[in-house]
Parts: sequence; C-alpha cells; structure tokens
Amino acid sequence: MNSKQRKTLEAIFSEPVSGNLPWDRIEALLLAIGCNVVEGSGSSVMFEKNGRRAYFHRPHPQREALVYRIKAVREFLLKLEITP
Repeated sequence: MNSKQRKTLEAIFSEPVSGNLPWDRIEALLLAIGCNVVEGSGSSVMFEKNGRRAYFHRPHPQREALVYRIKAVREFLLKLEITP
C-alpha cells in the first residue's frame, strides 16, 4: 500500500465522514489490499476478498463517493480487519 492509499484509508475512517472522496481512490485502495473486482452491468461493481463480498454502484456523473458509500466501504474494510 502506498502513501496515497494510506491517506485514503485514513479518510475513510475519519470522523465526520467526508462526502467528497474520489471513488477511483477507494477502488485503488481495495485493489491494493488484494480485493478481486467483478464488473456488473452498468455502474455496479463487486469486490471480493477471503470469501467476503461487497457490492457498490460507482458514483455518476460525479466522481466523489457520497457519505453512505464511504460508510459501506468502511464496514467492508472492518469485516476484512483492515484499519488505519
């Protein structure tokens, strides 16, 4: 994990939750920790690691993940026991 991905991880776990974190940074973090990506139809995407799965819709037309998406990513990371 590089420094940009560490900053993304810290931003995901920061309080209050930021609503302007670019989704591509979140995807890069999930790939860096070893998640497999399965593209769905349209904007849907699934991340899987160690038998655990998380389903998301990529934000569009904006690039930033909204608060509820960031909270969902945080929950997925906690299930994987990944924290800053």
